[in-house]
Amino acid sequence: MPQKAPQCAELLASCQHSAVHLEMRDFYDDPDVAPRVAAWKAGHRPDPNDRATWWRPWLDTVSEAVGCGVVIRRARIVSEPVSEYTHYLYDGTFTNIAAGEQTRWLPRRNASDLCLPGNDFWVFDDRLVRFGYFSGDGVYLGDEVDDRPAVVKLCSSAFEAVWERAVPHDRYTV
Repeated sequence: MPQKAPQCAELLASCQHSAVHLEMRDFYDDPDVAPRVAAWKAGHRPDPNDRATWWRPWLDTVSEAVGCGVVIRRARIVSEPVSEYTHYLYDGTFTNIAAGEQTRWLPRRNASDLCLPGNDFWVFDDRLVRFGYFSGDGVYLGDEVDDRPAVVKLCSSAFEAVWERAVPHDRYTV
């Protein structure tokens, strides 16, 4: 049954094999990210040689999980031409990859015949789904986890269908 979710970093830290994340929005209004987006709009780009300036502590959590053998994959379904926010994400994705994530992009027009859950989600070790809920304006509203086998299977299958079609980050251009 759905229930309030632990923090994503906590779930990732307890992960043993795999974590997959599907993002389907073109904009997220996250107050923690807003200063980085504003800096990006002003021309600042993450320095590939200065990891201390990257998104902390999240990327440390990713690196630790990958170091323990967890395979982390992220897929983003995006409208094209991409939104300004998606372009911001794209420009910073090299940091996720450097931390050990695999990332792919799927143009929304190529997802029309896929059955997808209505919300962004993570699946941890093919045993637990963490749904994230957002308002129409992209404001984070909360989350919950669900361990029902049918829900886990639905989300895992949806992610794999997206992953199969999506373009690896190093071949996708905005």
